[in-house]
Amino acid sequence: MPIDHVPPAERPDDDYPMVMSTGRVLYHWHGGQMTRRSQGIMQVYDEALVEVNPDDAHKLGLNGRDRVRVTSRRGSIEAKAWVTERVPPGMVYANFHFPEASANVLTHASLDPVSKIPSYKVTAVKVELA
Repeated sequence: MPIDHVPPAERPDDDYPMVMSTGRVLYHWHGGQMTRRSQGIMQVYDEALVEVNPDDAHKLGLNGRDRVRVTSRRGSIEAKAWVTERVPPGMVYANFHFPEASANVLTHASLDPVSKIPSYKVTAVKVELA
C-alpha cells in the first residue's frame, strides 16, 4: 500500500550538518559482549570505526589515521575515522558494538508515524578531529 513520505524527525542544520546512520558490522553481534571475546574476530575488527566519505575527510583535514569526535544533540563519541567510499558525502556510519564509542548514545527515539519503530537510523551530527 503506498504511503506518503514523512521526513526524518531530525535533519542536518548549521550546528549538526551531517547525517549519521548506525548499524552492525559483519564480525560483531549487538553490543559485542560475546564477539569481542573472540580473539579471531578481534584480530579482524578490534575497535569502533566511524566511516567518513573521502570528500568530507578532505574538508575535515583527516588523513585516514585520525580519531574523530561525532556529536549529536544528545552526546559525543570518539573513534578512529575510516575514510571510505562506502558512505556518500554528507553522511557518516558508526556501529554500536563497542561500548566506549557506541553510536547508540547519539541517536534519538522519535517514532516513525506508521510503523511505530524508533528512528535510530537518521541522526544529525557534527564531525570534527578528536
